[in-house]
Amino acid sequence: MTGRDRDVTQCSHLRALASEAACYRRWVDTIPHIAPRGDGFVVALIAHDGKKADMMDVAREHRSLLGRLRLIATGTTGQRLADGFDLDVERSASGPRGGDLQIAARIAHGEVDAVVFLRDPLTAHPHEPDIQALLKVCDIYGVPVATNQTAARILLSYLGILIAGRDAHERSRAS
Repeated sequence: MTGRDRDVTQCSHLRALASEAACYRRWVDTIPHIAPRGDGFVVALIAHDGKKADMMDVAREHRSLLGRLRLIATGTTGQRLADGFDLDVERSASGPRGGDLQIAARIAHGEVDAVVFLRDPLTAHPHEPDIQALLKVCDIYGVPVATNQTAARILLSYLGILIAGRDAHERSRAS
């Protein structure tokens, strides 16, 4: 291969990368922006009994981020998160005792930015209408909700990116 052939190949490769970067920028611009409703992001954390271990796994992976968020959770989930990771968690009632509805009301009042609700779809729940009401309120008010571990990781990672961007912006303004 001659030097010119190498230059043409490299130039083609750079054009392809530039095209991919432009496509990526257009894609990123289409991602909805989640803006905190107050001083910082408020995230609700809920896990059915069969998913509490999964919630603890997600929390372990995102411990540093969760420490920077305002957290609300249903009863036992909140207690486990507070005890297991020394997090400040505002606790509502347990789900079957109205905790899901308490969090739904907070969403309707604009007090919650995102929800991680690790549901157990294979188990019957006596408070199923409350669960559906919570999910419906999230849909109505455009609050992102993650209902499995993978979606929870994606949602929390995105919140981490937003916080890092906000922090970088504040640092640049302070300079």
